[in-house]
Amino acid sequence: MSAELLWYIPNQAEPGHRGDAVTADHNSLDTLTAQAKALEEHGWGGALIGTGWGRPDTFTVATALAARTTTFQPLIAVRPGYWRPANFASAAATLDHLTQGRVLVNIVSGKDNLAAYGDSEGDQAQRYARTKEFLRIVRRLWTEENVTFHGEHFSVTDATVAPRPVVRGERRHPRLYFGGASAAAEEVAATEADVQLFWGEPLDGVAERIDRLERLSEKLGREHAPLEYGLRVTTLVRDTTEQAWADAEAKVEAMAKGAISRDPNRFVATGQQRLLELATRGDVLDDNLYTAPGRYGGGGAGTTWLVGSAEDVAKSLRRYQSLGITHFVLSDTPYLPEIKRQGDQLLPLLREDSR
Repeated sequence: MSAELLWYIPNQAEPGHRGDAVTADHNSLDTLTAQAKALEEHGWGGALIGTGWGRPDTFTVATALAARTTTFQPLIAVRPGYWRPANFASAAATLDHLTQGRVLVNIVSGKDNLAAYGDSEGDQAQRYARTKEFLRIVRRLWTEENVTFHGEHFSVTDATVAPRPVVRGERRHPRLYFGGASAAAEEVAATEADVQLFWGEPLDGVAERIDRLERLSEKLGREHAPLEYGLRVTTLVRDTTEQAWADAEAKVEAMAKGAISRDPNRFVATGQQRLLELATRGDVLDDNLYTAPGRYGGGGAGTTWLVGSAEDVAKSLRRYQSLGITHFVLSDTPYLPEIKRQGDQLLPLLREDSR
């Protein structure tokens, strides 16, 4: 499997994210660095670092972890509005320069406490129109000099970023990941993103969305390299299939009893609604895609889980790859032990396919 294999690092203000076992100093630099270094040691390419008001600042965390590692790639989630495009383009280019090309970027347009940092938004169409301008300006600032752009939401005049992002082979700048399942979001992905991230939908749903995005890219006259695709999903891996399902069911039971906190944003986004509705099709889809967590408070990448032995989960991920998925952002809790377990048990099986 020739793919980008990433994990997730939980930069959260409160401990216990998705049932994580670490409580004391859960978001200290030492704790998060231990996860980043474990990712390097156990075969991972890097990790997504999420964003949202009321949690540690994502770019600051990513910078600190990059400084303490050597190969770790931070996939830095950022929001237009929290950042202005020129400020972000300069900050990310500088970090990319200092880390010799290790920066990845995930653009997020979902709900947030915008008023807390002086931002506001209109309807969905306006939100994604702003995101589209943000992506266009950032990409131009990374690849051009003396950029002038006057849009409805953002403007720059005669702007040049220095230093520039690292150019290596076909890489011209940090890869731009993007998520969203609404029609407005898919138009942005089809024209401006490098990678469209999906959550853990069944194979038929992912295939349908890839086909639609391919047609949209052609219809809207995409000007960049072909859009790539990624999967952000929880992977619950154990030594045997039976143990994995026993542990998955026990964790869902704990969720049902309130022992694991509910995701506060689980009813907001179009993509989230798609995941929650999967439970009406059954608790288990496509052999081992577990939908029950969504019934009991699971949100985002924790709404559905791929469950099984390393062999079971590797088989499932290969099936997604056969549809065109080349980027995988996996996770399970407790985070640090699972970095090691899945790095040692799952990743070798995935890499066997690329030999």
